[in-house]
Amino acid sequence: MENILNKFSLQGKVALVTGGSYGIGMAVAKALAYAGARIAFNGRRANLIEEAEKEYKALGIDAKGYVFDITKEEQVNEFVPQIEKDFGGSVDILVNNAGIIKRIPATEMSVEEFRQVIDIDLTGAFIMSKAVAPAMIKKGGGKIINICSLMSELGRETVCAYAAAKGGLKMLTRNLACEWAEYNIQVNGIGPGYIATPQTAPLRERQADGSRHPFDQFIIAKTPAARWGVPEDLMGTSVFLASEASNFVNGQIIYVDGGILAYIGKQPK
Repeated sequence: MENILNKFSLQGKVALVTGGSYGIGMAVAKALAYAGARIAFNGRRANLIEEAEKEYKALGIDAKGYVFDITKEEQVNEFVPQIEKDFGGSVDILVNNAGIIKRIPATEMSVEEFRQVIDIDLTGAFIMSKAVAPAMIKKGGGKIINICSLMSELGRETVCAYAAAKGGLKMLTRNLACEWAEYNIQVNGIGPGYIATPQTAPLRERQADGSRHPFDQFIIAKTPAARWGVPEDLMGTSVFLASEASNFVNGQIIYVDGGILAYIGKQPK
């Protein structure tokens, strides 16, 4: 009888994680590496890439970083073949993680700021997926994981561009899954809840009197688990969606949110 754990092995697979130099991207890359994958990751700042490579190496992970902009198709089309050359094979697993958020009221947000969020969080994922898909089709399969968000489902003040991008990413996930399923390519998404990362650090800062930030209090109250998530909470889902264990799972968004989407909230006392 086959060991079911073998279905979760990524031994020998090449995984490319965008925005993999810190936070959620690094946690996902670590998880894939622990399951056996070889890791390529990208970012836009060379100093962060260098620091990340050192951190990976300290953990015994042989990860190679690349500096390019996922919103620039010509750069992506230059670096994807370079990654294939460096790793001796095409990308088996793509994780579209790179993203930004701008917390600005809609009436104060410029069109340029709105477009920048859409370009990085949504268009970049399309460009990356388009770049790796031909080799996946030729090889006979592949995995694409899009890092979506609770904002793929819910709205909130000041994040209209981010919510629009992540809602679009959810639908891009479903449409690419439909288009490429016949080639044994599974395209799925992970929707993190509120995760303690540098990006969310301003929302968790203690106030001058030592009390929690009002938004921090709000999230704790809205989350049945009564805590923020940590990047490591996404590791298991990442390995599942990257592995053979999910070969008949396609076009799905798995929310790792501590129960927020299932929760109506506490009754006022």
